[in-house]
Amino acid sequence: MTPPRRRRQRHPWRPVLLGLVMVLVFAIGIAFGEALDDNPPPAHTITNSNTFTLEPESSTVTVTTP
Repeated sequence: MTPPRRRRQRHPWRPVLLGLVMVLVFAIGIAFGEALDDNPPPAHTITNSNTFTLEPESSTVTVTTP
């Protein structure tokens, strides 16, 4: 005669532990997503290079003879 099979014990805390781990992973994911969202990408720099020249200032010369 074979001995009776041992019944597998159910651990009531196992589903609770699994639920807590899932909630923890979810919270870490939310925190990581918010941290990435809080760090905006750097602004793009736009450089304009314009060359301009100024006309010489006109001057009036008065010559007087003594």
